[in-house]
Amino acid sequence: MTYTTTELDALKRALATGERRVSFGDKTIEYRSVEELQVAIRTVDTEIARNSGKSLVRQLRVTTRKAT
Repeated sequence: MTYTTTELDALKRALATGERRVSFGDKTIEYRSVEELQVAIRTVDTEIARNSGKSLVRQLRVTTRKAT
């Protein structure tokens, strides 16, 4: 599915304001939880980046220490 930045902005706005219901044109979606809304944001963000030829860079740093 092709997503737009308008849809991504609407999802982010809903998260910022505490709303769980988001409307895109004639469609309305109500998310069950904040976590579900965050997953939708990540999904749309990833798809937009993939369709534009960009990739999202995620960086993970692990620090370990030897126990004494």
